[in-house]
Amino acid sequence: MKCPFCQTDNDRVVDSRASEDGVAIRRRRECLGCKRRYTTYERIEGTTVKIVKKDGARESFDHAKIKRGLEKACWKRPISDAQLEAVIAMVEEDIEAAFDSEVESRRLGELVMQKLRDLDQVAYVRFASVYRQFEDVHDFVTELKPMLDESRRSR
Repeated sequence: MKCPFCQTDNDRVVDSRASEDGVAIRRRRECLGCKRRYTTYERIEGTTVKIVKKDGARESFDHAKIKRGLEKACWKRPISDAQLEAVIAMVEEDIEAAFDSEVESRRLGELVMQKLRDLDQVAYVRFASVYRQFEDVHDFVTELKPMLDESRRSR
């Protein structure tokens, strides 16, 4: 494993433990070159589900791409990296369980938003505003109205 800081291919595993409800193994590593520590995750390689984009193009499911989008939505929110990884793992499990080989990007986005809404409503609205391409404040109000109504009912 190459160190993300100095690119040295010489490390040692400091700690290993089950993560994401046993779906992954989290490994804490220490680079023997620069002595910095970093975390890696080991997962079972699932079936390669293709994502069908709006223009009809197909691409492989990209864990990192979803994580980047979630990180932007969760910027300055009290959400840990482990929570983001858990959201992605749940989305991957749902996709592999419900779809054989292909899923529309629209369905993938909806699944991510559903999981994010349960985690953090502010991050959910941020993600939705980009994913659904909000153009003005009315789009935000339309998205928030069901959440506000639900909040009022639960009081």
